Amino acid sequence: MSEAIINVTSLGQVGYKLEYSDVTIYIDPYLSNSVQEKEDIDCKRLLPIPIHPEQIEDADFILITHDHRDHCDEDTLIPISRSSPQSIFICPEKIRTKLTGMGISSERINVIGEEVIRMQQNINLYAVPAAHPKVEKNINGGWSCIGYVIEFEHKRLYHAGDTSVAAEIVDVLSILGNIDVAFLPVNERNYYRDKKGILGNMSIREAFKFAEEIQAGTVVPTHWDMFADNQVYREEIELLYNKLKPNFKLLIEPSTI
Repeated sequence: MSEAIINVTSLGQVGYKLEYSDVTIYIDPYLSNSVQEKEDIDCKRLLPIPIHPEQIEDADFILITHDHRDHCDEDTLIPISRSSPQSIFICPEKIRTKLTGMGISSERINVIGEEVIRMQQNINLYAVPAAHPKVEKNINGGWSCIGYVIEFEHKRLYHAGDTSVAAEIVDVLSILGNIDVAFLPVNERNYYRDKKGILGNMSIREAFKFAEEIQAGTVVPTHWDMFADNQVYREEIELLYNKLKPNFKLLIEPSTI
């Protein structure tokens, strides 16, 4: 596929700001301390808040993957909804009620199922199931936890949200076609995280194997930098990449893709 340059700003955890042409997209922004303040005192941010949500005035679309607080945070989303009144929220069916409960108008919420959403003339959006911890179908179509494939003219980006590897995910991605850039979580699920109530995702090795299976050209690792109990060291990611030599490019902190 031919080139389409997207500007990327990492927001930490799995949050990203994507800018292309005159469109600005936020995915799972977590820009508060609410996990520590409202759920677990030990979940202190390892990264400073890069921008306060009330300062965000440029959001056209805000994509939410699932309902965990570090992905769907009222202390982030309510201020953004006010500072960016033009913004549209896109989410699975399960999130609609949560957003309206925050006071966000239903007219600004676009539920995504299994059909494509045309965000702009040159940008298409597809939902992909996520296994968190397993793939759950909604009664009215779509899935409870999702990732997104964003098609910018001739470049496909896959943001997996939170997920383990599952056949259903591979099947949907195989229909959509090769992925140019894949944003994949690498905070593995294990006994000790489960014991603390932390629902992990793929291991680094799994993410790399998965990336090769879906023929991703570039991988951006996510979900490794925010909380100590859920952390992966950058050196781990780079070491395995250099040892395994997979068939894709690794970008840990991209500014453009």
